[in-house]
Amino acid sequence: MKLQTVTIAVNGTPVTAEIEPRELLVHFLRDHVGTGTHIGCDTSQCGACLVRIDGETAKSCTVLAVQAQGHDVTTIEGLGTPKELTPLQQAFMESHGLQCGFCTPGMVFAGQALLDRVPNPTEEQVREALHGNLCRCTGYQNIVNAVLLAASRGIQAAGASGDSKEGL
Repeated sequence: MKLQTVTIAVNGTPVTAEIEPRELLVHFLRDHVGTGTHIGCDTSQCGACLVRIDGETAKSCTVLAVQAQGHDVTTIEGLGTPKELTPLQQAFMESHGLQCGFCTPGMVFAGQALLDRVPNPTEEQVREALHGNLCRCTGYQNIVNAVLLAASRGIQAAGASGDSKEGL
C-alpha cells in the first residue's frame, strides 16, 4: 500500500508522518505523539480513545488519520501538566476517580464535554454523558463524583466543546 504524508496539528504542534491511508487517528497519535490516548477496542465501544478535534469530542478510533489532516487535535497530554492540572483533572484526583488510569483520558474528555454544555449537571446527566466510556475496574461512582465536584466549583471551560464528532 502506498504511504501518504499527513500533517496534523496535535496539541498545537504540527506532526508530520508517512502513514498508510487506512491508519486510524488513535494509532497515529500513539505512534507519533504520545501514549496518553489509549486503545481499548478499536471499534468505538469503550471511549478510551477520546480526543478533541477542532474543539469537539471524538473517538479517535472512528477517524482515519488522513481525515484529521488540517484539523486541530487535542489529546490528554494537551490539557494540563503534572504541575498544573485542569480543574476537572484536579477534581478527578481529589475524588479518586483515576483508578488504574486506563479510562481516565476518555472520562476526562467526556466529563468536560458535558460541563461545557451543562455547567451544573445532575448525577443522572453525568452518568448519561459517561455512558459511552467503559471502566473495567470501578463502579464509576468516583468518576461521577469527580465531574460533580468540578461542576460544584463552577468549572465549565477548560477549552473543550460539547459536541461529538465521529468519523468527521
